[in-house]
Amino acid sequence: MTEDDKKRLRQDKDGLLTYEYLANHIGESGPEEIDALIDNMARVDLSGQFLASAARYLNAIDPEGYAPAIRNLVSLAIDKDREHKYLPDLLQGLYGEDYETRANELIAADDNFRRIYKRLFPTAII
Repeated sequence: MTEDDKKRLRQDKDGLLTYEYLANHIGESGPEEIDALIDNMARVDLSGQFLASAARYLNAIDPEGYAPAIRNLVSLAIDKDREHKYLPDLLQGLYGEDYETRANELIAADDNFRRIYKRLFPTAII
């Protein structure tokens, strides 16, 4: 990432510029650069929209290779998405269409799944 890129991304208003940069430069970005992009996105994405989208994007590309970044993005999206607009898409996008049938297993194995599930289904017995 060039200094001009960094300067431009610091001007990001909502996370879209940072998300686009991540998507357009994914093959060129190392873990430290991805972490910096996530930090920038977390700073400006107040609703969690682009954090959730970035998590789904990285999961679609390489869920194992980007696992630490995905976990971080999901955790941040959970914290920011107070209206629960993007959390349902995360469940299906990250855990599959059958997540409901595997909910107990996923709750036990994945803290982010548990957190999302508890927010979306607060009366469910966990």
